[in-house]
Amino acid sequence: MPDRRSQLDGLAVATLIMCCALWGLNQVATKIALSEVPPLLQAGARSILAALLVLVWCKWRGLKLFERDGSLPGGLLAGLLFGLEFACIFAGLQFTTASRMVVFIYLSPFVVALGMPFIAKAERLHPIQMLGLVLAFVAVAWAFAESFVGSSVPPRQWLGDGLGVLAAVLWGSTTLSIRATKLSSVSGEKTLFYQLCVSGVALLLGAWLIGEPLPKTISMPVSAMMAFQIVVVTFASYLLWFRLVRQYPATMLASFTLLTPLFGLLAGAVLLGEPVTTRLVVALAGVAAGIVLVNRR
Repeated sequence: MPDRRSQLDGLAVATLIMCCALWGLNQVATKIALSEVPPLLQAGARSILAALLVLVWCKWRGLKLFERDGSLPGGLLAGLLFGLEFACIFAGLQFTTASRMVVFIYLSPFVVALGMPFIAKAERLHPIQMLGLVLAFVAVAWAFAESFVGSSVPPRQWLGDGLGVLAAVLWGSTTLSIRATKLSSVSGEKTLFYQLCVSGVALLLGAWLIGEPLPKTISMPVSAMMAFQIVVVTFASYLLWFRLVRQYPATMLASFTLLTPLFGLLAGAVLLGEPVTTRLVVALAGVAAGIVLVNRR
């Protein structure tokens, strides 16, 4: 594993932009698949199948996943947080749009920024960087307020938006748990494997407990969306993300992912015909400005 770096380099930025585009599209893929596959069942199946891909990948590369290295407690914690995060996302998409969900999820950098100084003092933010986070937070709060204004707002959109905010807290907590435990010294593959296995089992158990029905048939479009989520997003992009978390400052990585709402907003508008409101545009502008401020040298 290369030495830790204090700034994002060109390779890291390019990788992050690619991941952000995929994560923005992922909310649309999830929304489409929800028409046939219930939320917890969909999230659990995605995690388990992606875990099998990670297992095959590690076997092919000769990477060890099951040796004792003291990472089990951290792995269980991160996996549980990961599962709860996606339970919130998939359930929330039943009540709000993919465009709005992707904006609220990316409040996670605030959780990371507030928690990282307790883990690594070198990642303490300067005042101008804190200003960037506050600016982005205010912008997202402005977008959230739309859930309570106007007669055309769906009656339970506030619930979907709230679950998106809770998912953001859980995502930020997952990032912090990785850096604060033995997971920070294991491979990205092992970190991802922990999260996928634990979350997959927890989500499928939850689906069984609440009585989610198995889909009788799955159409080709939904099958394609599920394959995209499993192979491209959950396996490939998350593997890249966890490697970045181990090498670069977590606060800068997390703040840079605020680009994802832009891709999610565009994907929701183009592919699902979701409305692009003034509040969402203002929120994205504030988020973009926050990214610039947080990543200033």
